[in-house]
Amino acid sequence: MPVHLVKEVNGVPEVQLPSCLEEVDFRTLQLGCDYTNKFIQGTVSLIYSLTQLGDGTTFLKILMQEREKFHPEISTIHILFFGDLAEQCAKIVRQGVYVKYNTVNSEEPVCLSVTPKYTYTPLNQLKHGSIVNVYGAVKFFKPPYQSRGTDYCSVVIIMDQSNAKLTCMLFSVNLDTLPVIYKIGDIVRFHRLKIQQYKNEIQGVTTVGFSSLTFEGTLGTPVIPRTSSKIYTFTTDDQKTVEALRIWAANHISSSGTLIKLSDIKAMQYFDLTCQLVGKAEVDGSSVLLKVWDGTKPPFPSWKVLFEDSSFEGDAGRVTQLQNLTIDILVYDNHVAFAKSLKVGSFLRIYSLHTKIQTVTPKKQPNIPHLEFHLHGGTCYGRGIKVLPENNCDVEELKRFLDSVDLDEYQLSKNICDLEFDRSNSFSPQDFVSPCDLERCQQLSATVLTDHQYLETTPLSAILKREAPQQYRIRAKLRNYEPQKLYQSVKLHCPQCHSLQEVPHENDTELVLQEFATEHPDPKLQNTSLYNSEVWTTQNQQERKIVIHFVKNDGILQAVEDTLILIEGGKLSEIYQLSKKFKGVIPVKSSQEDLIVLDLTVPFLIQGKTWHYGCKQCSKLKTMQNLSSLVKEASWTPTCIAQALGIVPLQYVFVMTFILDDGTGTLKVYLMDHENFFQIPASEILNSDDLQKNMEMIMYMLCPPGKKIGEYPWLECFIKSYNIRNEVEQEICYRIFDTVIAEDLI
Repeated sequence: MPVHLVKEVNGVPEVQLPSCLEEVDFRTLQLGCDYTNKFIQGTVSLIYSLTQLGDGTTFLKILMQEREKFHPEISTIHILFFGDLAEQCAKIVRQGVYVKYNTVNSEEPVCLSVTPKYTYTPLNQLKHGSIVNVYGAVKFFKPPYQSRGTDYCSVVIIMDQSNAKLTCMLFSVNLDTLPVIYKIGDIVRFHRLKIQQYKNEIQGVTTVGFSSLTFEGTLGTPVIPRTSSKIYTFTTDDQKTVEALRIWAANHISSSGTLIKLSDIKAMQYFDLTCQLVGKAEVDGSSVLLKVWDGTKPPFPSWKVLFEDSSFEGDAGRVTQLQNLTIDILVYDNHVAFAKSLKVGSFLRIYSLHTKIQTVTPKKQPNIPHLEFHLHGGTCYGRGIKVLPENNCDVEELKRFLDSVDLDEYQLSKNICDLEFDRSNSFSPQDFVSPCDLERCQQLSATVLTDHQYLETTPLSAILKREAPQQYRIRAKLRNYEPQKLYQSVKLHCPQCHSLQEVPHENDTELVLQEFATEHPDPKLQNTSLYNSEVWTTQNQQERKIVIHFVKNDGILQAVEDTLILIEGGKLSEIYQLSKKFKGVIPVKSSQEDLIVLDLTVPFLIQGKTWHYGCKQCSKLKTMQNLSSLVKEASWTPTCIAQALGIVPLQYVFVMTFILDDGTGTLKVYLMDHENFFQIPASEILNSDDLQKNMEMIMYMLCPPGKKIGEYPWLECFIKSYNIRNEVEQEICYRIFDTVIAEDLI
């Protein structure tokens, strides 16, 4: 019996199904039962390749997921097709469509493929563990990039009319299956997105059967899906949803953002640029030059990059004609391979492009400010390049504008303010600094010295011969560093006894909290002049009691977000939830006289995602009644609370080992820094994927893997030497100070 493809219109099949068929759900299926004249239906979440068995029989297997209205405990089923039916199904059935499957009169099965009716979940109603279909307007995105494994990754943050925000981590071995997003404000539709909770926040991730459509977000443009899939559903209801989201996004999400024209740029700025590529060239093996224009003229002359004529691709005549309207962009690191693949004449959107001023000094001419354009390495802030299709509305608008530009108006001016370097003019290459010298040799932007500029640079070979203590200014390259897993560099440091310890793991904290959760709170310590108390009893077998003490301000309870609470008997998950709502949470236990801090192996204060620890060795604990000195001003800062409770707070610090090399020698130096060097707070990085990625990008640029050390950037640092004594002998150690990463690398 053949396979039939039946379309649905508004949920009703165009062809009437046989009246003898009765629908059953997955839950009722049992082995050995006769399902003649019965059928099941659901979504095809996975299709296996059409294969042949040992006897030559054609074989096809699909995985089908039941409609959401049925029972979730049995949600998927494997269906096997054999012979001609397998071949017919392989031609018709596609991932994501609804399938009705049945047997009739014990003959060959009939597979009815129907257009699905999808349900979409608002972003404020997402639940952990669910697989959903969603629509959203793009608030932020990173163009797809190669992850550490074999997959490509794209980060997309979307919003909808509920004003909820969802971060989506999308992975795929096939770049084409990731959403094709060009700018903030685009509309996306994700099918079969898995919702999970990560560090107390809901996020979406790809799962089996994930698919996406992307739509231009500009009002009035055609509603045409962008997708690599040849088969997808898109109904009139979908069109209405897209148009409604466009209207909402136009009033709530700025689609222009950092997308500006060359005529409006400023120095020391990051922006997105829509432009046409008119030429490209390899410069120094580690960077690529792109010559682009958008029909407008920058407010300053553009820095012109030197390159070998043989490496240039493009129409030299066209480049000369546009010489006063083109800019030169240097592309670095992970963007180089893609930049090399670009075709001259294509239209591009370049994200997080950086400008800065560089003074170029030709012979017999005064200093002239020129604008440099750099696309730095990494994917921070969505940095990257996208090729825009010819039918993109922004490209069509740009093409119309470029056609209208009067090129005669921008011919080379003899005015010194309009002076631009041209390879055919009278200046020799020695009059200009090459991009290698600017970005890869001088490396003025790699690190910044915050003090002691009077010190002269000392070679490492000379430092190794001198006794400690001393202070030095050095210039070297980062040959290696430890730990390679950067999150392991975060430690807890006591400023009083100078001890270092690991940040406690969540599992260890949970064990301590569980141990104290079995203790019984003292009713006599509840409802004092300092706080009001509430007691809850859990509904599990242990019937654990949880007491929350709401600290008052001068006898009055404050708003939730301004209130400090003390908790007895709470577990980690409960403290997590409370820390989202209240000003701060202090885990406590009952003593003979008063409430006291639970234990300094767990945080003495939790504020949002930040956990504050105290030094066991240096702290001299006081009871909670000592908080009374803070209630009038409600000074619930970690420092004030620690001081009132006799706690010496531990500081989150980065502790790393750098191997520096300046050509005269190598030196092992330590970095112990709170937040200055990386300009990233050590207390926040463990709870922020974005900050971790920023730090990884910084280290990637300081010590790029797979490159010769000659291509590494220079670091200018202050180091101090000091003596330590171990069991055998005295040793000289070195530590970085008063040095920060330059803004260009952040």
